[in-house]
Amino acid sequence: MTPRRPAWHRRLPLFDWASGYDTGMLSADAMAAVIVTLMLIPQSLAYALLAGLPAQVGLYASIAPLLVYAALGTSRTLAVGPVAVISLMTAAAVGKVAPPGTPEYLGAAAALATLSGLMLAAMGALRLGFLASFLSHPVIGGFITASGILIAASQLRHILGVPGGGETLPQVMDALAAHIHGVRLDALLIGAGALAFLVWARRNLGPLLARRGWQASRAAIAVRAAPVLAVVGTTLIAWSLGLADRGLAVVGAIPRGLPVPSLPPLDPALWASLALPALIISVVGYVETISVAQTLAARRRERIDPDQELLALGGSNIAAALAGGFPVTGGFARSVVNFDAGARTPAAGAMTAVLMAVGTLTLTGALYHLPQATLAATIIVAVLSLVDLGALARVWRYSRGDASAMALTIVATLLQGVETGIAAGVVLSLAIHLYRSSRPHVAVVGQVPGTEHFRNVARHEVVTAPEVLSIRIDESLYFPNARVLEDAVYDRVAADRAVRHVVLMCPAVNAIDSSALEALEGINSQLRDAGVTLHLSEVKGPVMDRLRRSAFLHDLTGQVFLTQADAMAALAPDLTARTLRMPRRETTRRT
Repeated sequence: MTPRRPAWHRRLPLFDWASGYDTGMLSADAMAAVIVTLMLIPQSLAYALLAGLPAQVGLYASIAPLLVYAALGTSRTLAVGPVAVISLMTAAAVGKVAPPGTPEYLGAAAALATLSGLMLAAMGALRLGFLASFLSHPVIGGFITASGILIAASQLRHILGVPGGGETLPQVMDALAAHIHGVRLDALLIGAGALAFLVWARRNLGPLLARRGWQASRAAIAVRAAPVLAVVGTTLIAWSLGLADRGLAVVGAIPRGLPVPSLPPLDPALWASLALPALIISVVGYVETISVAQTLAARRRERIDPDQELLALGGSNIAAALAGGFPVTGGFARSVVNFDAGARTPAAGAMTAVLMAVGTLTLTGALYHLPQATLAATIIVAVLSLVDLGALARVWRYSRGDASAMALTIVATLLQGVETGIAAGVVLSLAIHLYRSSRPHVAVVGQVPGTEHFRNVARHEVVTAPEVLSIRIDESLYFPNARVLEDAVYDRVAADRAVRHVVLMCPAVNAIDSSALEALEGINSQLRDAGVTLHLSEVKGPVMDRLRRSAFLHDLTGQVFLTQADAMAALAPDLTARTLRMPRRETTRRT
């Protein structure tokens, strides 16, 4: 028998992989760390600017979180750090409490990361990972699509070299239109050139390298590292032509050195104003993190602990805040690169943090002439891959309710901002769920000839007994749908005076709340007064356990049968036996 691990050991997955660490793992992790670092440096700078923060803050937010996740995370290949959507949400939240470019703005971003980290850690301690399920996939997909469009539009000002801003798409476009006469040719050439190169690299570089004999995995990594070439090339152009002195917007001076750990502002009013945005960022970031982690883990038949991931992500955000950073989460692109580069353990993330720290100490001077237009092009190419407007049509064909939630999320995000957009999507998703569950599918069933199976009389050729009404309920019973069940039973009994038995078939009923129990008691009482006996069949064990704690089973006029076949054998034995002996045939009707 395997000995039970102590609690503190389970909270530090570091011990799971570190105990068997060998030189082969070290070599693979080191190579992956070098590749991810090359990708992460320009991304970190770009996402910091997207969040309205100085470029170096992106570097700071990419160091400490990687170290913390290496100790606490259960994914072997997840890479945490700044990502586009969370950066946009950070700018929207912090911009409401402090002016960009001020020390207060920096402090508010750190406070936001702290709040998010504390919320995630608390949810992990309470094992509340299931709360992320309240964000449906259509809502998340719509939010990410709209955020990608909003982010790309917001970066056009850097490509054009004009002032701009705004939290919604109309505001962004109005600001661009107001300054369109001031477009800078140098910014446009550099930004458009970098954009064209990155788009070409994403579409054509992989096939080109494959034709030259590169392995598919190495070609994919080279494509992901293309932004580094864009950064180096445009930085050299801006430096050699002295474009910064002519007014081209560049990254500028980046303080050399690592940040000194410090606490965020402990202002209760500030924290209260950031609480709701922090909660939304926490949930969205966790959904993205767990999705990426589980996708990559499945490829290697590894397991992810969702509640431990909450703790790891919470610790990573607190670490980012102490380093003067902003909220972080698991990034899809860099995690895939980490995976494809051969990372074996979270040590690859720790090595990436070390390399990022070395880069922060040594490379900041070389980034002075990096054009902001280049970083904008990097962001645009990255986020446009997240835009999937075609998903709206696909979801509409399958479920108009889900498509409505997705469309509302897209429209609300573009027109009202990120917080309103995702809140509208969540509210509509919950409303659709409540509506659907309040209108459960109720079917009259009959026996399939030659079998003990029972199917919907409207869809299959089945046999029914005139004196027995068998009704299948395809939903748990609770207060919104209790009345629907009553109406379904009473309407069918009133329409057929031959009925002497009603059997409620309950294979899909996972729970019955107090309101639904009262409804069942009322049905039992009214049917008894009408000379009709009420029975139940195929009731699940946990549901029976709760029914036994009430008086319902004692007052039930009929019986509780293990199967519907048992019920029909007891209530209409001759017809049921003859039906069972009939030859089995195709029973599905065209409807």
